[in-house]
Amino acid sequence: MIWEFNFALLILLIICAIAAITVRDLLSAVVILAAYSLIMTVLWVEMNAVDVGLTEAAIGAGITTVLSIAAVSRTTRRSKD
Repeated sequence: MIWEFNFALLILLIICAIAAITVRDLLSAVVILAAYSLIMTVLWVEMNAVDVGLTEAAIGAGITTVLSIAAVSRTTRRSKD
């Protein structure tokens, strides 16, 4: 394994995690968490855990993202006007 590639993925993972908890828009947080899940998929495959990577891609990046976007789209925004 290339340690520079793994280190870059780890840095991207930390950036996504921090961005997901600091962003104020729910839709942006869902998209960032989808990116987090995709990076985790690549890390699992890089560690030769292909079955866990495929599960993470299917459930974490796929189904969870679609369900979260559907839930966010059904909520209404409250304005302070």
